[in-house]
Amino acid sequence: MKKLSLTPNKGLSLSQAQSVSNLCNQRALEIDSILSGINNFSKTVELPLRKSSSTKTRTILKGKEMPVDVVELLIEKSRLHACQAFLMENIKGKDNWLTQIKKSQPDFSEVGIPERPKQVVPTLFNNVDEDFGWSQLSVNEICEYQEAEAYAAHIGQFIHKGSTLDKLRKELPNIAPIEWMTIKEGEKTPVDIIVHHKPEQLMEIHENLAKLHREYEQRVNYYKAKVKNLTTEENARIAKVNADATNDAEKTNNIESAKFQTEFERMAGVRRAIQQEFEQTRQAKIKEVAGMRIDVHTRFQPVIDIFLKQLDNQ
Repeated sequence: MKKLSLTPNKGLSLSQAQSVSNLCNQRALEIDSILSGINNFSKTVELPLRKSSSTKTRTILKGKEMPVDVVELLIEKSRLHACQAFLMENIKGKDNWLTQIKKSQPDFSEVGIPERPKQVVPTLFNNVDEDFGWSQLSVNEICEYQEAEAYAAHIGQFIHKGSTLDKLRKELPNIAPIEWMTIKEGEKTPVDIIVHHKPEQLMEIHENLAKLHREYEQRVNYYKAKVKNLTTEENARIAKVNADATNDAEKTNNIESAKFQTEFERMAGVRRAIQQEFEQTRQAKIKEVAGMRIDVHTRFQPVIDIFLKQLDNQ
């Protein structure tokens, strides 16, 4: 499990975190709307007025230029998604933590259950998956990975093959300076094509975004490789532990058991004491975790402060 940013002393309540997460999502959708429908030109046509020699200009395709702050918008959108991922990770993590505590059982491994002499079966550990590797990273590393992944994904969507920017760049050189349309039978009316982008402008935007995308994608790949290595090393350690446990079990099978009845009565009393102590500890832990709040990481604090202010003003 990934490390959580939970603390009993300060931070966001779960209701605040959910509200901020919703506002992050809402603002990201607004940015999507701003970036949708971008094109290279508008179309207008001069239409003759009835019973008049005058004409009227009519727009048949509304132009929408690339926003001048497209890089800032994409960075903001990425930051919002990274912040939302951080909040939802901790909201879900706290719920899972409480569920895990409620389902936990006392550890009687040191007490055991007295049995008549029999073959001892060693306790073997299963190999871990990459969740283990993620759990070894610090909160700061997790947050950096989440941020880098969000940046790489959303900037990549905007610049890769088939994306908005890619379509604009391919379309721009092929735009005709004028088109003709038939409004009146036998006559062709010119349609003015107004191009509002330049190839060098789109190239500069692509190069800037591509550079950012490469930088963040490198960080994403770095952490994925690190997690894989940590997982591989842990599975090697587990294999050795399992081998040692198997050897120990074979030795233990040669030792006689203590007298069954006396040991049973003694252990039953110990188990009752462990059960009682465990239940008291579990209830205290449930209360402690239920009261925990999300300790906001500094890299997400500016975004959260903005939305908390909005919530306070409502």
